[in-house]
Amino acid sequence: MDKNIGELKQELKRLLVEHLALEDIAPEEIEDDMPLFGDGVGLDSLDGVEVVVLLQRHYGLDVKDMQKGQEIFQSINTLADYIMKNAD
Repeated sequence: MDKNIGELKQELKRLLVEHLALEDIAPEEIEDDMPLFGDGVGLDSLDGVEVVVLLQRHYGLDVKDMQKGQEIFQSINTLADYIMKNAD
């Protein structure tokens, strides 16, 4: 992976806002440790499926285990950490 963790986090925030039609929040308003689901960013289970597609499309990563997915999709920090460790 050619990006540093800070660049990756910014890219993830932008991708989430663009692809999940998050009209009420700007990428810079998403904090790195803010929960992505529920009271944080407010994603729901359908958005979770979109996040899986984003990971496949942009980083070549498959998340098939939903239990693992819950850990990975907690916040921008956990998502970026997973990508840094697993993307080529």
